Amino acid sequence: MSPNSNNPTADVGLIGLAVMGQNLVLNMADHGFRVAVYNRTTETMQRFIAENPDTPGGLVGCTSLQELIAAIKRPRRIVILVKAGPAVDDLLNQLAPLLEQGDIVVDGGNSLWTDTIRREKDYAAKGLYFVGSGVSGGETGARFGPSLMPGGSPEAWKQLKPIWTAIAAKVDARTGKPLTGAAPGKPIKGGVPCTDYIGADGAGHYVKMVHNSIEYGDMQLICEAYFLMKRLLGLKPDQMAKVFGQWNTGDLDSFLIEITAEVLAQKDPAHPRKFLVDSILDAAGQKGTGRWTSENALDLGIPLDTLTLAVFARCMSALKDERVAASKLIKGPRYRYRGSQAALIAAIRDALYCSKLCCYAQGFALMAAAQKEYHWKLDFASIAMIWRGGCIIRARFLQKIADAFERKRDLPNLVLDPYFKKQIKKGEANWRKVVSLAAQAGVPCPGFMSALAYYDSYRTAQLPANLLQGQRDYFGAHTYERVGKPRGQFFHTDWSSPQRLETRTK
Repeated sequence: MSPNSNNPTADVGLIGLAVMGQNLVLNMADHGFRVAVYNRTTETMQRFIAENPDTPGGLVGCTSLQELIAAIKRPRRIVILVKAGPAVDDLLNQLAPLLEQGDIVVDGGNSLWTDTIRREKDYAAKGLYFVGSGVSGGETGARFGPSLMPGGSPEAWKQLKPIWTAIAAKVDARTGKPLTGAAPGKPIKGGVPCTDYIGADGAGHYVKMVHNSIEYGDMQLICEAYFLMKRLLGLKPDQMAKVFGQWNTGDLDSFLIEITAEVLAQKDPAHPRKFLVDSILDAAGQKGTGRWTSENALDLGIPLDTLTLAVFARCMSALKDERVAASKLIKGPRYRYRGSQAALIAAIRDALYCSKLCCYAQGFALMAAAQKEYHWKLDFASIAMIWRGGCIIRARFLQKIADAFERKRDLPNLVLDPYFKKQIKKGEANWRKVVSLAAQAGVPCPGFMSALAYYDSYRTAQLPANLLQGQRDYFGAHTYERVGKPRGQFFHTDWSSPQRLETRTK
């Protein structure tokens, strides 16, 4: 149907009909929203319209941005799903002159949050609204219910809320478990939507970035659990699939554990006697959000050990040719595990759970620092609840994280919550055992090891940084604080004449 500027019929518009865009359009249409669609390549738009003639809400194909604008009811709500970076700015510059005061543009891509802050300010100066919204869940999530993390102004959220709450993933109000069973034309009815207003300007994209970084850490830890069972116990992929399947019935219940079991059980279509995981090259890539998070943690001075090492682990995996050459020249320890298989599997399970908790603790601690830096007001209980369904890191224990922040809104770190303190105490001995065995056997487990180091550092009242500060003052007169003196009062020693003590104020 051609758009008519005198009688706009679309409730919302969407620009960018790649896989995510197409699935999000169908999701909105399933919920009764009439969607105007535009793609830079007209043939893609026309093919999409032709392949989906009977959507409940209906689709309006547009061959230009002008047609798209004319097709949407005011105040216009337009979702853009294009590649992050200059492409977003180019599109926003094209849209701005066509829009009217009060119209809303929503960037659903993985844009850098500082770009989102800038764009929100630029659009606000023109009387327009710009919303940076995290969209997590991949293709399936976009189609049947993603986790949505919108930032921007509260006024824009009021206009976007009916759409976002309708299309978001839903969880059971009592248990917090994701509701399943959605199908084309048959969306989930009822339940609690996995979306809520995150905060001003770039807060939505920032929280999505941290989500992605936690995802990096979570995946790395799962891979290390797999690697330990493979290297120390010699388990085959199908045997490990059963282990992960069993773990998925308990506290480790999560989307990533679930799909890990399925990946490990998959036979290789090209070699039916082999498992597919054994045919996949061990060289991983990344798209940037993990690196952005680590860089921001350095800027804010927040320890992000496990999440950052998960990024470095991918970088190390990419050095495939070097690693193969090094393996021929450098031999590790000769070690053979001779203990109980069941006991080690249980220990690895505990190490995975404790490490995952530290992974999430680091992410939430970073968000707590960011809200101070960028003057946001983040609701961490709400963020945990948004992540219970739809997104890649959805997991049973996110409800426990939400409970922790409900009990204490200003909780400094998740490891201090009574429930999680008890959980770590239960699994701590096995966690240390696994890290020790990995070191003895020469099995690289940077995630497990860094998570334990983070936990031990956080619970230690005195770290060796006193010596470090002495060293810094010795060679660079960087000063130090003294025990028993007020924080913020700095001293310098003339190390050639230690009796001379200077007080300096920074």
